Amino acid sequence: MTFAHGQGFPSKPVRLVVPFPPGGPTDAFARLLASRLQETWKQPVIVESKPGAGTVVGTDFIAKSAPDGHTLGMVTMAHVINPSLRRNMPYDTLKDLSGVTQLSVLHLLVAAHPTLEANTPAELIALAKKRPGKITYGTAGAGTSSHLGTELLNSMAGIQLVHVPYKGSAPAQNDLLGGRIDLIVDPIQPALTQHAKAGKIKTIGLMGAARTPLAPGIPVFAENVPGFDAVGMFGLIAAGGTPRELVNRIYADVAAAVRTPDLNERMLQFGMDPVASTPEQFDAFVRREIEKWAPVVKSTGATAD
Repeated sequence: MTFAHGQGFPSKPVRLVVPFPPGGPTDAFARLLASRLQETWKQPVIVESKPGAGTVVGTDFIAKSAPDGHTLGMVTMAHVINPSLRRNMPYDTLKDLSGVTQLSVLHLLVAAHPTLEANTPAELIALAKKRPGKITYGTAGAGTSSHLGTELLNSMAGIQLVHVPYKGSAPAQNDLLGGRIDLIVDPIQPALTQHAKAGKIKTIGLMGAARTPLAPGIPVFAENVPGFDAVGMFGLIAAGGTPRELVNRIYADVAAAVRTPDLNERMLQFGMDPVASTPEQFDAFVRREIEKWAPVVKSTGATAD
């Protein structure tokens, strides 16, 4: 079956698979995107939650679906970390899936309990050097971009922050507010921003390579650790073997949706910098990030639960 520039697509409802339980940020953004695509495609776009195994369950469903564009999937940084973290992957990330677009960058924020004697990346690094193995940081779990990003910081800055993994962001935030951990590393989001405004936590810095218009006043660790860069992302994938003309057609429609002022504004509210890269750029990004994180996973000894 050939698709001349994706003509005839979609010919039936499209499934948009989210590899997390309903109610989280990935699910919320998927529903916004689905509503825009439904208007464009004149077919239902149904968001389906398929959580489990650190996004592997949902992504495996995409890998094994018909390569006709009618089943698409959301991915996060777990997509590029899992090949190093999990020994028995049921699919080959590079061969069995096609990148459609990197939808956004998700900035990772390092925030502290107000009593910690550091207010900036430089001060935190200096304090961590004075107290090796004494400063704790919480994340939403082992093997997440927040965990591995901080381990990369440990390595590049010559410090030893101690990881405390939680089952999700909410319990980590609660323990930070209660002073049971010193730091949290989590995607920048409304809950953290509100706690900072109320003085319940203080922002230390972001982990991206450069400051973001989302929070121009928050410095980045790269200003003190040259070359350091650790961010999260949202991306969109299809089954491997989906005709390139069809992938390009889906990409064009998704990119147009991402660039609409209202969806753009909502993404910024979620703490995302919109990207909308081409399929080729996204595939190249996935390859680079798999290579980047493999040695970090190995050095931490992190494995999937």
